[in-house]
Amino acid sequence: MKRHANIVFGITLLALDAGMTCVAFYLAYRLRPDDPTVRQVIPSFRGYFGMLLLNVCAVVAVFFSYKLYHLRRGSARLDELYSVFSAVSISIIVGIAATTVVYRTEIDYPRTMIAYFWMIALVLIGTARMAHHTLRSALYKRGWGESKLLIVGAGEAGQLILDKIRSSPGLGYSPVGFLDDERAGQTVQSLPVLGGIHELGDTVHSQSISEVIIALPEASHQELLSVISHCEDGNVSIKVFPDVFQIMAAEVNVGDLNGLPLLTMRDVALRGWRLMLKRIVDFVISAIVLVLLSPLMLLIALLIKLDSRGPAIYTQERMGLDAIPFPCFKFRSMVRDAEAETGPIWATQGDPRRTRFGSWLRRYSLDELPNFINVFLGHMSLVGPRPERPVFVEQFRQMVPRYMERHQEKAGITGWAQVNGLRGNTSIWERTKYDLYYIEHWSVWFDFKIMLMTLLKAWRDPNAL
Repeated sequence: MKRHANIVFGITLLALDAGMTCVAFYLAYRLRPDDPTVRQVIPSFRGYFGMLLLNVCAVVAVFFSYKLYHLRRGSARLDELYSVFSAVSISIIVGIAATTVVYRTEIDYPRTMIAYFWMIALVLIGTARMAHHTLRSALYKRGWGESKLLIVGAGEAGQLILDKIRSSPGLGYSPVGFLDDERAGQTVQSLPVLGGIHELGDTVHSQSISEVIIALPEASHQELLSVISHCEDGNVSIKVFPDVFQIMAAEVNVGDLNGLPLLTMRDVALRGWRLMLKRIVDFVISAIVLVLLSPLMLLIALLIKLDSRGPAIYTQERMGLDAIPFPCFKFRSMVRDAEAETGPIWATQGDPRRTRFGSWLRRYSLDELPNFINVFLGHMSLVGPRPERPVFVEQFRQMVPRYMERHQEKAGITGWAQVNGLRGNTSIWERTKYDLYYIEHWSVWFDFKIMLMTLLKAWRDPNAL
């Protein structure tokens, strides 16, 4: 059973979708209201069996087309829910079309029943899939359906991948070892380096490897192709850890220039009407938050004044859209004139300049609540790259390629880098990669996904934000 766990997981997931679809359809039938103005006898549920089968087939077929039965390790639950929302909506339309073709006007299928079916199916299928995801992760931790993993490259990138895998046992990966020409025969983070990169094919066969991750971010495309060519086993999944800037995560689109084919390597997603839509979302949500949290913000301001001398809210110049400075509002968490002697420096863990109440504010990120004023005024957005001070921007632009491109979007209270653990005094190269990914892949759903992830992280571990 453990060896064939992934097949079992796939079959049970399909059965779960079909079962929840049947339950949703039956509940929709039971909930459909009687219309006293129409003298029509509602058929018994037996008369709807054929329609039920058509809808089940539609759901399963659409879910297959959305690849929702391909069990991807490490896929985010919010992404899966979004895919389920789209797939269920499309499958309802497909089911209506199939029912119309097969039954025409032979059977009553009122719009209220369709609406109930859609809403109930979303809730039941989404809930069932989340439960299945949780159970699957628990079984992965116990060794069910484990995937033997080989990491090519024992350098910093390879060790980072190993750390991520070990911190996520629910993914079901079992790291076997590294391959590295310079460290062959050594042990890296208690994992053996099984040989050189040229031994990839033999190692895959001898160790029964099911997945290979190539962690050579500085390798050229030709070198990567050479490494991959050593593995001729078609049953092995191969993934490549990309270079931060050479293999940026932007999608490659094929276009033309008056018949001349061109590849678009970078296309900023946030343009035109999307900017207006994002501004509307920012304005509405920030206004609601400011109204609801105004009593809390007044209380915090009072406590700051009672705790230490100085203003409750202070402004600090930050770089925003198009690298234009703006006054960033924050609750004061440090003593007054904290940088009078040192000049601009990064805040550190346990910074002695913090006030007693300021340490508590920073612990729960409450010092950033006045940022919603910036969002309301249009200086910032709810989601976007974190704003930096001009003195640090000048330093980073000299060090990090493409760093200034993160200013193509308004700075944000939260962002893709922050929800992935990159905030404060962390790698500016990694943060830039995540910021550019966000700018190039922006969507309304992406913004709401980041906001939901921020709320979930704040609920589980306030120190993570």
